[in-house]
Amino acid sequence: MGMTGVERTRPRAAPLAVPEQRGAASPGSPASAASSDSSASAGRSRGDHTHSEPPAPRVAVERTSVRGQVLDALRAALLSGELTPGEVYSAPLLGERFGVSATPVREAMQLLAREGAVEVVPNRGFRVTERSARELAELAEVRALIEVPVVLRLARALPAGRWAALRPAAEETVTVAARADVARYAEADRAFHRALLGLGGNEQLVRVADDLRRRVVWSACDLAADAGQHVALLDALESQDVPSLHHVLDAHYHAS
Repeated sequence: MGMTGVERTRPRAAPLAVPEQRGAASPGSPASAASSDSSASAGRSRGDHTHSEPPAPRVAVERTSVRGQVLDALRAALLSGELTPGEVYSAPLLGERFGVSATPVREAMQLLAREGAVEVVPNRGFRVTERSARELAELAEVRALIEVPVVLRLARALPAGRWAALRPAAEETVTVAARADVARYAEADRAFHRALLGLGGNEQLVRVADDLRRRVVWSACDLAADAGQHVALLDALESQDVPSLHHVLDAHYHAS
């Protein structure tokens, strides 16, 4: 979905089932009738519900769906440069561009602020984060500290044939890089690295690394070179070429 609008078709929430009360008498019995009369009287005297039957919670399914669509569109716009670093954008104006209210835009922007993609500007909106060369280098160093030891450990522990399963994900990054689609490339890159690190079995590490890769400024990167390094990495792992593996890892985490 691009910046021209957000699809307005929203899923309809399924009706909530009413839980059965424990110890209820069988229908038609005197006890059931008395219980019904008593419940109706209590409902009229205390309101719409009783203490033993709390009101059903309201599930904001529709708003969450719209927010997710807006979040995906905002991420794509940030990656493509359509939302300019340093510029301030208000939720109401972005809502007009997406064809939605300001609320899901504001909620999506708050999530992006937690990821460091934007920063809150009180009474104005959200400023797109400008990352300096030093910040990008620091992020690359942190990613290397987290990911490289895992890859080296897996290179020693896993058989050479295990790496073939990652080949389609690596080739997908090459295909997307050739199209110069920055937003799609960011997704393909994260998918490859999630699959790679996932072989280590540490889900928390995978999540942390995935969050860090969201902060990469792909518009400033050579996508074709980065994708080629994915393939070269698998080649080194499959051939168990340790010197080449170190060379590729060093280049990859200083270039991406």
